[in-house]
Amino acid sequence: MASGSNPFPLYVGGANGVEPALGQAPRITSLLIKPASAVCNLDCSYCFYLDRDADPYKALPARRMTSETLERLVDTYLFYSYPNSVFAFQGGEPTLAGLPFFEKLVELQKQYGRDGQTVSNALQTNGILLDKNWCDLFRAYQWLLGVSLDGPEEVNDRYRFNKEGRGTWKRVMESVALLKKNGVEFNILCVLSQANVDRPKDLYRFYRGLGIDHIQFIPLAEFDAEGHPMPFTISPEQYGRFLCELFDLWWPDRRKVRIRLFDNIAEALAGQKPGTCTMHETCDSYVVVEYNGDVYPCDFFVEGGWKLGNVTLDSWPEIARRTRRYSFASKKTLAHPECQVCEYQSICHGGCPKFRHGPHKKFEDLDYFCAAYKMIYGRSVEPLRAEVRRMMR
Repeated sequence: MASGSNPFPLYVGGANGVEPALGQAPRITSLLIKPASAVCNLDCSYCFYLDRDADPYKALPARRMTSETLERLVDTYLFYSYPNSVFAFQGGEPTLAGLPFFEKLVELQKQYGRDGQTVSNALQTNGILLDKNWCDLFRAYQWLLGVSLDGPEEVNDRYRFNKEGRGTWKRVMESVALLKKNGVEFNILCVLSQANVDRPKDLYRFYRGLGIDHIQFIPLAEFDAEGHPMPFTISPEQYGRFLCELFDLWWPDRRKVRIRLFDNIAEALAGQKPGTCTMHETCDSYVVVEYNGDVYPCDFFVEGGWKLGNVTLDSWPEIARRTRRYSFASKKTLAHPECQVCEYQSICHGGCPKFRHGPHKKFEDLDYFCAAYKMIYGRSVEPLRAEVRRMMR
């Protein structure tokens, strides 16, 4: 598909934008499932979900996916996604659904899976509830596990604390040690905030000292009602400096340490579809499934106006063809004039709709982190392109 072309030429609108569309719909290639919705056992001050006015479920304190919804979800998605099916679990905190929920999930996947079908499971957790029984499940079925840890204790505990206001670092470090002891493979997710964005060397050495060789850094950018950055939000310049310094630290270790953003840039340079949806041409690779089966096109836009359907009522082909899904996917194609002449447009594709929409609620704005992207692309593209060529030879 040519960049800038209309990817959805054949569809018709329906009432409230929810009626099935006509034409070929992009396949839903993975699910982001929230078995406990946005409920969490922590009270991190920068959490995207805390006290969110747009949360359609905020009046419901107890949110857990029922076994009936889980079975319907597994049965229908395995049929739709054959031969490769990807289930990812997030929250809030997904482990609040309980270990029996995930043991039931695996049994249902065995029951409804077909010969030749590959099923992958992933889970992102704060690590607070993990014990040996969780480790046994993750190891036995080779789950891809992500653990949230923002760095050394004084860094992590600045914003990440429990309901009593106590830091979480010590408990998470116990879980990291437990995962390593039980042979569970995992990676680290680090949120870049004002607590750590100016400390790339400290963070890299800390994670490497733990023996971590798969790391993902997520930039934090939240805004108040007037579009002003929240106190913990990092600036584009800070993020760009962090990435450039991190790249230089990582480069000698590039064959043994994986940093997701740098992997994604290399994938784009190799002509592959990057693993992150932020660098895709359109936003249509995955959908979010809430605890009650409601489906949305993006985790950052779980709002009534973007609901695509419900797995207990609608088939996956119907959900895939909703005009709202087409409409959301096309938001990324609203190219800003600067994007149209940018040398990195074929890699970036305008960035993330969340960071375009965040400050002023306009999808046509520049990504808030545009300047940071230009900094890291300018630093990394040429060496990574040369590295990709060597590997491909």
